[in-house]
Amino acid sequence: MRLATDPAGSSSGLPQPRRVAVLSVHTSPLAQPGTGDAGGMNVYVLQTSLELARRGVEVEIFTRATSSADQPIVSVAPGVVVRNVVAGPFEGLDKNDLPTQLCAFTAGVLRAEATHEPGYYDILHSHYWLSGQVGWLAADRWAVPLVHTAHTLAAVKNASLAAGDTPEPPMRAIGEQQVVDEADRLIVNTEYEAQQLVSLHHADPGRIDVGHPGVDLATFTPGDRAAARAALGLDPAARIVAFVGRIQPLKAPDVLLRAAALLPDVHVVIAGGPSGSGMATPDNLVHLAGELGIAERVTFLPPQSRDHLVRVYRAADIVAVPSHNESFGLVAVEAQACGTPVVAAAVGGLPVAVRDGVSGALVHSHEPDAWATTLGEVFAADPSTFGRAAVDHAATFSWAHTVDALLTGYGRAIADHRADNTLQVAARRSGRRFSMRRGVRA
Repeated sequence: MRLATDPAGSSSGLPQPRRVAVLSVHTSPLAQPGTGDAGGMNVYVLQTSLELARRGVEVEIFTRATSSADQPIVSVAPGVVVRNVVAGPFEGLDKNDLPTQLCAFTAGVLRAEATHEPGYYDILHSHYWLSGQVGWLAADRWAVPLVHTAHTLAAVKNASLAAGDTPEPPMRAIGEQQVVDEADRLIVNTEYEAQQLVSLHHADPGRIDVGHPGVDLATFTPGDRAAARAALGLDPAARIVAFVGRIQPLKAPDVLLRAAALLPDVHVVIAGGPSGSGMATPDNLVHLAGELGIAERVTFLPPQSRDHLVRVYRAADIVAVPSHNESFGLVAVEAQACGTPVVAAAVGGLPVAVRDGVSGALVHSHEPDAWATTLGEVFAADPSTFGRAAVDHAATFSWAHTVDALLTGYGRAIADHRADNTLQVAARRSGRRFSMRRGVRA
């Protein structure tokens, strides 16, 4: 597997796209992260699109309209447009219901492209398997390469299910395999995720590019902790650990509450809304805090805007990421950029996002005792040392670096696609059969 770092169109000599069609079927990049299906993927799609536009690449993002108030076309910034495609009822559709609407969504995407001259888009980038299914058809129709980012995999999630969580259906695993087989290139967040694609889906390592997600280093910065706590109504002298994200079993906020019950003087802040199987029991954490006898030591906040999220990170002594699985963990990097050390589960991409023993600590268990012990050790350490290291570590991640990787992957996909087309033309002239996947055959 190659770690893509050189921007396409520069010293690499790879072609650079003029226009990119981005597919994000099940969640809009304009949605508020932290509730429903909105999370790190939303941030990824929006931030990489903005960075691509700053480099002169036009981006059109296709997503499913979820409200009658959604405008068909939303201009986000110069060079970035979001198209809200009507596919099924606006509200009331669970993510697991969306496969029934993929035909309608695909029709909307194809109609939008049909209003342009042929060859309007140079490449198509799909996010999550539902988008990959649409991208597979659209890329064939438009004769452009398909680049796919899975973000999460059904097999990985099912192998690390939290108690009470719902496994992903077989349909998703089958769909993911189809997209892996059909995509021209796969872009992943970490080398570990690349290895999972190879081992679980038999992906060709030569078609995988690795590019770490970034963080907005201009927004997420260290600041006045006392002021942040005052704005949130928190005790200026308390020892505070924060959880930021969707409230669902996968993210394991319950692990943090159970650990906090073993740390008598620790206050917990939980910022986020119900999601996934957590939608059925949105007050579960409130009830759990009461059962553990720590209700007075827990502050619940709704999903936070970016500016308000910075206050949460700054107000905390530690940010906890106890997830059962994370393909990367944007929350961990955002918190560290604000100078706050992170205690995270040693799963998925979190060992990349957190530098163990330097910018925070990794926990190789989801047992409350292990979490209480590690949290206690980080609280006892010199906070200024952890804080400086956290900022330094976060500075190694940026959306500019992420887009360097994307453009390299795009360039490789476009170059390979052009080469395949040349071989295809030659094969036709010679009367031989040609497969885009296997090349020329007798």
